[in-house]
Amino acid sequence: MRRPLGVPYCSAIGGKFAKGENGMNVSVASGAARAAAIVFAVAFAPHAGAQAWPAKTVRIVMPFPPGGGTDQMGRLFAKRFTETFGQTFFAENRPGAGGLIGAEIVAKSPPDGYTILVTTASLSVNASLHRKLTFDPLKDLAPVSWLVSVPLLLAVHPSVPAKTPQELVALAKKRPGGMNAGTNGAGTTSHLAIEMLKQAAGFEVLHIHYKGGGPALVALLTGEVDFRFTSVLASIPHIRVGKMRPLAVTTAKPSAILPQLPTLGSIYPGVECDQWYAMFVPAGTPKDIVAKLHAETVKGLALPEVRKHLTTDGAEPVGSTPEELGVFFGREVAKYAKIIARANIRAD
Repeated sequence: MRRPLGVPYCSAIGGKFAKGENGMNVSVASGAARAAAIVFAVAFAPHAGAQAWPAKTVRIVMPFPPGGGTDQMGRLFAKRFTETFGQTFFAENRPGAGGLIGAEIVAKSPPDGYTILVTTASLSVNASLHRKLTFDPLKDLAPVSWLVSVPLLLAVHPSVPAKTPQELVALAKKRPGGMNAGTNGAGTTSHLAIEMLKQAAGFEVLHIHYKGGGPALVALLTGEVDFRFTSVLASIPHIRVGKMRPLAVTTAKPSAILPQLPTLGSIYPGVECDQWYAMFVPAGTPKDIVAKLHAETVKGLALPEVRKHLTTDGAEPVGSTPEELGVFFGREVAKYAKIIARANIRAD
């Protein structure tokens, strides 16, 4: 008798032998041997593990506190993936160290598709800012997709008598050390944007570092800080009710939602900063899982209701391929490395 394809030949180990009708010895396989044959066949079935993903809850790590743009993006995709994959995607805030704590958690997690990072351009800053990193963002994280492009806003508290970037700089020069600026944390793009403006315009200001965009936003709204570079996503609602005054955007092109604002680069050349959001997984995550995440991410960004939500808050959906994010991320790391070296900035 021919044995079925895909099932290896097994002798009757531990079984008994009996005489057949033709007088020849016939093996009577024991139950254990049959079970072993089945287990062997199933274990080596192609892509058995990959096809099962996700088979349990998936964690999406946002490395900043609740209330900021990263929190909004992470929860948006947690909801989307839960609906499309039919498995729970849990959004978890793990703030601290300018986004490094959450990023490190993901970088050191098993590359099995059950831990995802949704983060900001701060990750490209941290690659050069910290000398004692316990992981390499370029090597230990695998790109999934560049989600959105978002300009930072240079915004002041309404009590600050400045309506243009030039007026803010002039005011700061009159009060050396008397003005303060809030950041999302040491090493974040909000920190580097202040440093770029300081270098370009030639003034000094006191930096106050907060643990994320949420607390820094509150500090500006309450007047605890005079100005900051803030995310459009989190700031638009407050701008509309007059709780902060925007002066300029940091992207190369004007904002579609705030077209009246000038670009900082048009006033102070070289001051250009994109507060992008992107998705990563631990390096070594199976490519088919990355492909599934990427495909659903792109579909989600293309949904009319999602695009409306993002563009209304000043974000421009991107939905890049993993390869495109990899190239872009490498360029961002190199750019910020030069700025950090020029300013001799160190976080440790």
